Amino acid sequence: MVRLHTPARRYGRGSTHSRSAARRAAGSPVMRALARIGLAARGLLYIIVGWLALQIAFGHSRQQADRTGALHTIAGTRLGGILLWVLVVGFFGLALWRLSEAAYGTPAAGGHKTSTRLLQLARAIFYGFVAYGMLKYALGTGGPQSSNQQSVDLTAAALKYPGGKLVVVLIGLGFIAGGVYLAWKAWKRSFRKHLQTGQMSPRTRKVVDWLGTAGGIARGVVFTTAGIFLVVAAVRSQPSRAKGIDSALRALAATPLGPWLLALVALGLIMFGVFSWCLARWFRY
Repeated sequence: MVRLHTPARRYGRGSTHSRSAARRAAGSPVMRALARIGLAARGLLYIIVGWLALQIAFGHSRQQADRTGALHTIAGTRLGGILLWVLVVGFFGLALWRLSEAAYGTPAAGGHKTSTRLLQLARAIFYGFVAYGMLKYALGTGGPQSSNQQSVDLTAAALKYPGGKLVVVLIGLGFIAGGVYLAWKAWKRSFRKHLQTGQMSPRTRKVVDWLGTAGGIARGVVFTTAGIFLVVAAVRSQPSRAKGIDSALRALAATPLGPWLLALVALGLIMFGVFSWCLARWFRY
């Protein structure tokens, strides 16, 4: 009987050891610092994008409400040079943090699964791409394309190939599904499992819940809207109908609710930015 149970016990110890290794890797002082700087940088970017979108809603700005517009806005401030490098370090930090979780798994339950690691790897690649564009901009050797132009160019390139239309449709449906999932997760407040809520006062906990819920739903709306335009662009074979974040936000102002819907989503993006700062402070590493 003892021999029959030995493999299971060994497997259990291995699984526990794997989770412990993941917890040590992701929770090391270096990774905690990188994660906090990265989450704070992400929060700053969302706040600026939301602020630009809020100004667009009431006709007070022609700046694009996306990552490129945010970088131009930051560069135009007194501390622009410093803030740009903070963003570069922050997003490279996010990339390294997610890469470590892809390699070792996350401390959360099920964090060592292949699907979870692949998700973290995808995030690491995305943040690395964003950080590289920011680095070029900070060095003055170029800058990221606007999200609108990127969407149009990539859609046009894909539609030139056989099966390209199907690929674009699938990507658009992926954006829609991702947006709905983000909004649903925010509504269910699943972000709580990533927060050290025990370190918050009851009032702070309520505020963080409010920020995470509203901010997550706003992100979901933007992703879903961009996905819808991708599907339409593919079905009609018109790449110009593909929309980046900026155009997706502006499209909200063309709804029957007018600029008020855009203003509401813009406020939600600002709230998500503040929520990212809360994550930087109370994230459960």
